This record gives sequence, C-alpha cells and structure tokens, in this order.
Amino acid sequence: MHCPFCRHPDSRVVDSRTTDDGTSIRRRRQCPDCARRFTTIETASLMVIKRSGVTEPFSRNKVIAGVRKACQGRPVTEDALAKLGQRVEEAVRATGSAELSTHDVGLAILGPLRELDLVAYLRFASVYRAFDSLEDFEAAIAELRELREQSPPGRHCGTDGEAGPALPVPATTAD
Repeated sequence: MHCPFCRHPDSRVVDSRTTDDGTSIRRRRQCPDCARRFTTIETASLMVIKRSGVTEPFSRNKVIAGVRKACQGRPVTEDALAKLGQRVEEAVRATGSAELSTHDVGLAILGPLRELDLVAYLRFASVYRAFDSLEDFEAAIAELRELREQSPPGRHCGTDGEAGPALPVPATTAD
C-alpha cells in the first residue's frame, strides 16, 4: 500500500478492526518514511459474470434497483428492499465463490422476493425465467399456490406483510 502523502511504497499496520457489518476490515497504517497515518478499508471482492462474458463487481444497489422495478406499485418499503439486498448479498457470499453468474444472482433473488411480495415475484420471475406464454404464468401461479398450501396456516409467503418460511425456488430453464 503506497502512502497517500509521500507515495512511499510501504506502510505498517498500526491497528485492525472489522466494520460493524463484518464485511470489511478497517486498518490504520503508518508510513515508515513520513510517519503520517492513514486508514484503509479492505473488502473481499465478489465478481459477477454477465451473459456477454464481461465481469463486474457485485452490486447490492443493482440488485435492489432490479427488484424495485418488480415492486413498482406494490406495498413494499425501501427498508424491505434494503433487507432483501442484504439477504441476497449474504447468500451469494456464502457460496464461497469469488465469481458468480448473473443466473446465480437471479436465483438468490427469487427466494427472498417470493417471501416479500408474490406479485413482485411473478413480475421478476417472468423476466428472469423468460415467460413467453400464458401457460408459463399459469404454471408459476400453480407452483405458488401449491407452496402456499404446504406452508403452516397464517404463514403464507408474501400475503400478510410478514416473511413466511423459506420455500424452495422453482426450477428455471432460462439462462
């Protein structure tokens, strides 16, 4: 790490602490040349491989923006979207992989979104799973009804403002 003041190519770590959310490490460093101190933040990088083959850093904000479109006109709060974004990021980081495909990120979105709002889930799934007929929608609705019937009474996913139990994500055929 170069010193930001004198550009010396080395520094000494004086103190290290994890951030409040535990996703990064804050380090206080001191330059051996000019003796000035500075702070660095280290995070593990998570890359997403797009369909075109281009890789870019994972962005929780992009996840939230995509889900926000599906939730347009629905009773979903910004706080709920932020929590969904955090859940998705935690899920993709928990895979232990440094690179994920957009398909993997989409799969990680479907489960929490289904728990949040069924209509938004259908909107997102219709694009993500490339629905191209009424039968595709009918099949997805039938799956949701079947899952709802299997869940305990009063705990239907996305219907009472409370997140229901984690339900399995339907298989997808789109890439």
